[in-house]
Parts: sequence; structure tokens; C-alpha cells
Amino acid sequence: MESSYLTSVLKQFRYYKHLGEKAMAQLPEGKLFWQNDPESNSIAVIVNHLAGNMLSRFTDFLTSDGEKPWRNRDAEFENPFANARELMEQWEKGWKTLFEAIEVLKEPDLESIVYIRNEGHTVVEALNRQLAHYAYHIGQIVFICKMVRGTEFESLSIPRSQSSTYNQQKFSQPQSKRHFTDDMLRGNSSETGPAN
Repeated sequence: MESSYLTSVLKQFRYYKHLGEKAMAQLPEGKLFWQNDPESNSIAVIVNHLAGNMLSRFTDFLTSDGEKPWRNRDAEFENPFANARELMEQWEKGWKTLFEAIEVLKEPDLESIVYIRNEGHTVVEALNRQLAHYAYHIGQIVFICKMVRGTEFESLSIPRSQSSTYNQQKFSQPQSKRHFTDDMLRGNSSETGPAN
């Protein structure tokens, strides 16, 4: 995988996986199944949908339509999990399928055409589509966690009133080419999110 795009998009997917896990880890098990109202999705339902989408889109990624005949999208919006362990197993299964599909891609694959519901996308377009979709749902997971935890929620980005300190630390380092997720993905707890 020699493409800087592929390296970057993999880091972005890993970043959003990490954000979701850091948020969910702040909740007691029962709160993963909490709904604000009957029309709202719980974190468990969002996880079920994300995993179902990943399994469909990234199984045989280059060779079959991303909307598999065996996918039951409507069922993804129901909670099938008895506990947090089952939820996290499905989460990991979806991400594993995604990473295995992307890690074998090469630069010439980027302009190949893949289909989602018979609509052709270049591989770049398909990856961008899924990255945006998953970021949208990870944002929902984080928001639910913040609603449940309130003032006890541990920030996944720059904490309030800490922007100056964060910027000072960043600008005290020499300029270098690196990905904004590098520190977080290496486990540097001082930098858990992007500087937005």
C-alpha cells in the first residue's frame, strides 16, 4: 500500500473507531442501550447499524456490490445484543472486515469502479462515502455519551478553556509532516482528538 491517500484514510478510520470506543468506555453497560425517546437510536442500535454496513460494504469490496443480498438493513435498527460483550464483538467484526479490505488495496485500485446499489464509485469515492457515514454515526455515539455523562464526560478533543495551552504545546514543536491522528493512535493521552 504505497498510496498516501490509503495510509491517510486508514488512519482516519482508526481514529473514528478509537473515538467511538473512548466514548463508549465512559458509560456503564446499561447506558449503551439507553434511548432518549422511542424514535431515537441507542448506542447499541448505532453499533449494530455500523457493523452491518461495514460487513456489507467491505466483504468482497472490489468484486461485489456493497449492498449485499444477505444484508437486512432494517433489522440493523433493532437491538439484538444481550450485553456489552456481544455489542463489542459485533463492533470489532465490522471494523475487522473494513480494515482487512482496505489494507490490501494498492494505488492502482483507487480508480477501480465498485458498486453500491448498482451505482458506480471509484474506490476513493466509496472510501470517502463510508468515512463520512461512519464519522456521522460516531458523532452520534459521542453526543449520546455526553448527554448521559453530563459534566462527568471526559473530553475526546481539546477540553473547554484549554485551546491556548494546546496551541502553545503544538507550536513549541518544530514543523514536521505528520498525520493529526499520530499521537492519539500511539496512545499519547495528552492528545485524544483533532484540533477543531
